[in-house]
Amino acid sequence: MNKTQIESLKRKLEEDKDSLQKTLQRFAKKGSKLEGNWETNYPDFTPNESSKEEEADEVEEYSALIKIEHALEVRLKNVNEALEKMKNGNYGTCERCEKEIPYEKLSLVPETKTCTDCV
Repeated sequence: MNKTQIESLKRKLEEDKDSLQKTLQRFAKKGSKLEGNWETNYPDFTPNESSKEEEADEVEEYSALIKIEHALEVRLKNVNEALEKMKNGNYGTCERCEKEIPYEKLSLVPETKTCTDCV
């Protein structure tokens, strides 16, 4: 890959990182114990002000958000790892066979870790 391609991928990764963090901040907060961990906000029930149905709906939504949080958290971790690889100069190398990952694949998923042969 040439320098222009790497810079383009770096911009995309930084944009993805920003977008993922903003999305997570809508319904979760950064965990205090593990780096990179987010915690979905649990519904705050006010006694006697909400019905059991409303509480059940909020708990159901919370359960769905936990799954979304996990998926976004994993993707954010992969984006951060890709940015770190760029700093270290080993970005774009397959983690399995150590061949160069084609730019075409990286342009679609810049945080990818494997080449097309090792998928």
